[in-house]
Amino acid sequence: MSMKKFTNLLLAAVMCTGIAACGSSDAASASEKPEPAAETASSEASNENESYLVGTLQFVQHAALDAATQGFVDVLTEEFGDKVTFDSQNASGDVATCSVIANSLVNEGVDLILANATPALQASAAATNQIPILGTAVTEYGTALDIDNFSGTVGGNISGTSDLAPLDQQAALFDELIPDAVNIGIVFCNAEANSVYQANVVEKALTDAGKTVTIYTFADTNDVSAVMQQACSEQDALYIPTDNTAASCTELIDSVALAAGVPIIAGEEGIAAGCGIATLSINYYDLGRTTGEMAVRILKGEDISTMPIEYFPDPVKKYVPARCEALGITVPDGFAVIE
Repeated sequence: MSMKKFTNLLLAAVMCTGIAACGSSDAASASEKPEPAAETASSEASNENESYLVGTLQFVQHAALDAATQGFVDVLTEEFGDKVTFDSQNASGDVATCSVIANSLVNEGVDLILANATPALQASAAATNQIPILGTAVTEYGTALDIDNFSGTVGGNISGTSDLAPLDQQAALFDELIPDAVNIGIVFCNAEANSVYQANVVEKALTDAGKTVTIYTFADTNDVSAVMQQACSEQDALYIPTDNTAASCTELIDSVALAAGVPIIAGEEGIAAGCGIATLSINYYDLGRTTGEMAVRILKGEDISTMPIEYFPDPVKKYVPARCEALGITVPDGFAVIE
């Protein structure tokens, strides 16, 4: 065999070996390609089987807050079924207990916290800046969280819904229902930041309307009776904002005010039903459902930091027929009955 022929054969053998090696590499690559697909399928299955632990921290038990929590729970249960579990806690109106509960929910590693009412939001915000927090039945987030020039979006790990109805329209109810009332008392708990905010706004609106306004405050439930007796002895009518302490004492407030013949305009329907004649009302169950819808979006991956605070649309004028009749108040058209 000539040297040239031998060299040609040798080169051919080397080329065949290279081709075989390349074929082996390609085959190995081909055999590995299904694995990412398998991982994706596994990931999708994991998402489908995802379970959630949601903590609910409610400041105090009363009809409005109970309804908001129930609306929230109903939406998440409808969406996730038995894949969502709730750790539901109530602070029984105690601010210090709010902090204890908030920290326990953080230590438990919940996926999201519902903070129902301002003290619950404040305690939750102090407990974590990582776990998503949704407030509900919080009147004004800038006031609650001490945010100057609040723009409507908290940012960070906090968003939620507000129970603020147009306060100027609430103040206008006095002229609609009790136009002869000149001296108006505003009664609320001075420990609740959002009650202070509402009182300031309503005081200005009433003063601008020519009323004489006096502020009465109580520190907790122990002061309610004495404060109410003083206010009713001095005023033609009273305004009570969406105040959690007042909401938990409506029977006591009603007994004092009705005996004195003093009508009360309330900031929300639960207080109006318990001791008032009328309100410009939102629906707290629906507010809770809106908060629940926000929670679903967050648990599915939406960024809470970009979510603006949501408000209840189209509040409704409502009145209590029996109490209006007892106080001799004629209600014009356009008011719905509080059942």
